[in-house]
Amino acid sequence: MDLILPDVQSYAENYSSEEDKLLKEINDYTVNHHAESVMLSGHLQGKVLEMISCMIRPKRILEIGTFTGYSALCLAKGLTADGQLHTIELREDDAALARRYFDRSVYANKIISHTGNAIEIIPSLLQTWDLVFIDADKPGYIDYFNLVFPQIRENGFILADNIFFHGQALDENAKKKNALGIKAFNEFIKNRKDIEKVVLTIRDGLYLIRKPGKENHA
Repeated sequence: MDLILPDVQSYAENYSSEEDKLLKEINDYTVNHHAESVMLSGHLQGKVLEMISCMIRPKRILEIGTFTGYSALCLAKGLTADGQLHTIELREDDAALARRYFDRSVYANKIISHTGNAIEIIPSLLQTWDLVFIDADKPGYIDYFNLVFPQIRENGFILADNIFFHGQALDENAKKKNALGIKAFNEFIKNRKDIEKVVLTIRDGLYLIRKPGKENHA
């Protein structure tokens, strides 16, 4: 299901800042050599992630789902001078590939890679997060949210990717586990009254979620 018209996508990319050389290399390699290249954030969404990070200026970022490293490098651009980005990838091959790209970037010392099950790794990190990007297995989204939400600072943000899941989240008769996982997560977020949220209709859907501070409940 084409959610964004190809001409609209091309126009938006053409009028946005260009990818830097390393990001373009990651994009090209992933598209040409990875069987699941559709998972790549890509130019336009990557630039949105970068912009959001630069607006927030986070000291601590958590990424759940590294893939080949594109989104982590986009998010890292907004880090404070003493900031760090922790990224978790289940698959060892993808984690190793991403780490090679990280080591060639100016953020090599700011990006900390973890390989393994995020459900087990997240509790061990003991950080307060300014920004979290969830882009891993879709049935796990609610569990990931519940794990990280207590560690999000007031007025911190969570971004959740693929919330349209190729249009399947819009299908009332969807039966595949990934689509059902996303549908459950979207309903879960919609029904929560302790957060602010907005759906960004970019690429495959991006949920932007804010944890309000005490002053927002006055």
